[in-house]
Amino acid sequence: MSTVTLSQANSIIDAALEHGRSASMKPLTVAVLDSGGHLVALKREDRSSLLRPQIAVGKAWGVLGLGMGGRELAKRASVAPAFMGAMSDLAEGKMVPVPGGVLIRDATGEVVGAVGVTGDVSENDEACAIAGIRKVGLAADPGAA
Repeated sequence: MSTVTLSQANSIIDAALEHGRSASMKPLTVAVLDSGGHLVALKREDRSSLLRPQIAVGKAWGVLGLGMGGRELAKRASVAPAFMGAMSDLAEGKMVPVPGGVLIRDATGEVVGAVGVTGDVSENDEACAIAGIRKVGLAADPGAA
């Protein structure tokens, strides 16, 4: 099984943060997890609030755990809240089912990791994650539109 490397993770984070700065977004926190759900890298911008690291990891962990992007998780949470509540319980509360959690896929479509971004509105967080993933030549899978 292939997985995102530390070098790729750092590049993804830096590109995601740059995207946020270029759009004058609020302070961001970005986490990159490998395909096994382990934290590879995390950066928290100055003035990013207290729980942002846990939220960023939760966004990435949730998309890995259920195998679909945060946009799809949010959609499913709205139509099946009991199911998402059960999934959150199974995940010991580590799952944040909103946009901003994006799967990272390689050229063959295999999931090699996930990115979680938090700090601005979820759609902006997602745009930063996608920009970071694309910067390293991998495919971003945010879920259904």
